[in-house]
Amino acid sequence: MWIFGRKGGSGFSASSTAEEVTQGIDATGLTAVVTGASSGIGAETTRVLAMRGAHVVMAVRNVKTGAKVKESILKEIPPAKIDVMELDLSSMESVRKFASEYTSSSYPLNILINNAGVMAPPFMLSQDNIELQFATNHLGHFLLTNLLLENLKNTAQQSHKEGRIVNVSSMGHKFTYREGIRLDKINDKDSYTSWYAYGQSKLANILHANELARRFKEEGLEITANSLHPGAINTNLMRHQNLIEGIVNWIGKYFIKDIPQGAATTCYVALHPQVKGITGEYFSDSNVATPTSHARDTELAKKLWDFSLNLTKPQ
Repeated sequence: MWIFGRKGGSGFSASSTAEEVTQGIDATGLTAVVTGASSGIGAETTRVLAMRGAHVVMAVRNVKTGAKVKESILKEIPPAKIDVMELDLSSMESVRKFASEYTSSSYPLNILINNAGVMAPPFMLSQDNIELQFATNHLGHFLLTNLLLENLKNTAQQSHKEGRIVNVSSMGHKFTYREGIRLDKINDKDSYTSWYAYGQSKLANILHANELARRFKEEGLEITANSLHPGAINTNLMRHQNLIEGIVNWIGKYFIKDIPQGAATTCYVALHPQVKGITGEYFSDSNVATPTSHARDTELAKKLWDFSLNLTKPQ
């Protein structure tokens, strides 16, 4: 029997792969949405969830690339149930379009994996004139979650199966601005630091999950919300950091996870029965971990929620 919790642990480690942590799990009848599913850990998450029997909807910016990933998974797993739908998280219009089309599809929704992201680009604004990392990594997922929430609630109620929201954050949340999240300076180009802005967006992922968990508990819903650090992985997220990518390639074999290992914690939190009923936690290496004090700040989580709600209101 596994002993789960802060003292015991899950029985898995940093070297465990997504296939290993989901071994023996039957996800048949579950439907999952995975954002950023056309590459890296998003693609591997899709593959493993489909392997375990889940119907996976790949929410991707590039539909052609997504279709190729779907094709490769179907070659390996012919019975896999996979759909590809367009979603650009940096555009609220695109998020609303995706949510509307998803609702029209009549698909249920058991698992929402907010995985997509950008890492440390130069200062840029999104289509909605919001700093790109905050817009893509947090705000797009915040809006998407809110728009799909009714479906998640209905599915959990009708299926009598726990709904799960999984926010892929990062240990990068530890390296943010002094205030944690600069609600009054989100678009301040003069003081913009690419890595701090990345950390800010990843901190927002944790706070978002925590506030969702608090609200779900209040409403008595059978839906959990958790966040996680997937591990240090060399994916195309590092495309803006040539020097860092070079260093990673050079010494990576000593400490960097490969993609199957990087997707493990996501798949664990999304599917494993050990995680049933656990909510508002931050995971690393398929175990509960402790994030920073900013990430445990309930007042900051509430402020971020209100701020995000205001920014995502239809104009």
